[in-house]
Amino acid sequence: MSMCSSESSSSKFWIVHSIVAGAAIAAAIGAGAYLGRYRKFRSRVVGIIPARYASSRFEGKPLVNILGKPMIQRTWERAKLASTLDHIVVATDDEKIAECCRGFGADVIMTSESCRNGTERCNEALQKLDKKYDVVVNIQGDEPLIEPEIIDRIVKALQAAPDAVFSTAVTALKPEDAFDPNRVKCVVDNHGYAIYFSRGLIPYNKTGKVNTQFPYMLHLGIQSYDTKFLKIYPELRSTPLQLEEDLEQLKVLENGYKMKVIKVDHEAHGVDIPEDVEKLETLMREQSFS
Repeated sequence: MSMCSSESSSSKFWIVHSIVAGAAIAAAIGAGAYLGRYRKFRSRVVGIIPARYASSRFEGKPLVNILGKPMIQRTWERAKLASTLDHIVVATDDEKIAECCRGFGADVIMTSESCRNGTERCNEALQKLDKKYDVVVNIQGDEPLIEPEIIDRIVKALQAAPDAVFSTAVTALKPEDAFDPNRVKCVVDNHGYAIYFSRGLIPYNKTGKVNTQFPYMLHLGIQSYDTKFLKIYPELRSTPLQLEEDLEQLKVLENGYKMKVIKVDHEAHGVDIPEDVEKLETLMREQSFS
């Protein structure tokens, strides 16, 4: 009787053990499959540099000479150093810009003059590419000192945030740029998602002065999008805040989409007006840029 009892207990042990082991194996397989899917999530990435000649503030800006090279070439060379980009193209509506870019080896996609902003130009270029991509990085051509690491970080931020369709970067705002409308400010929630962008100072306190103790954030022009979202972006109606501030990011937020924001330590040196060129060249000489 005791033998039967012992055999019965032993059998139960091995049955339970087999079930637990089987569950563990199944869990491991499931986790592996999940991680495999995660690793492939938004994995194919293209960088697009939108460039137009007819800028109201600085006509011909992409072709301006920056220490011996066109600004668009300097931006392209920096973007080429990013490890997350599978391909880089310049999207333009101007043959002079296209000819210049082909001259230094860049791939060029011609886009229409009707594109209202860089996002729409990126979308049109995306439709004309032979290969399919999961993420598009909009690399502003007027930031010739953009750090490749920032490109990589915003791509990884979008890959890690499946509830977001857009990612971008901010850095510390200099007090002297607080009321410059060409320096776009941003506020972010506790989870790293954008709340608002403005050409004015945000947040704005009751004194009407810059609070030197507050960590104001400057929006850097570089941003990445999920390509599925980018395809529907032009179909979204323009929104009141977008039109009032003249900021395309606000159309994304006003339509209820989420935008992931990363904070970086970056000395922003965008070229918005002709006077910015001399400042940039002075800085580059100081830092021994070739």
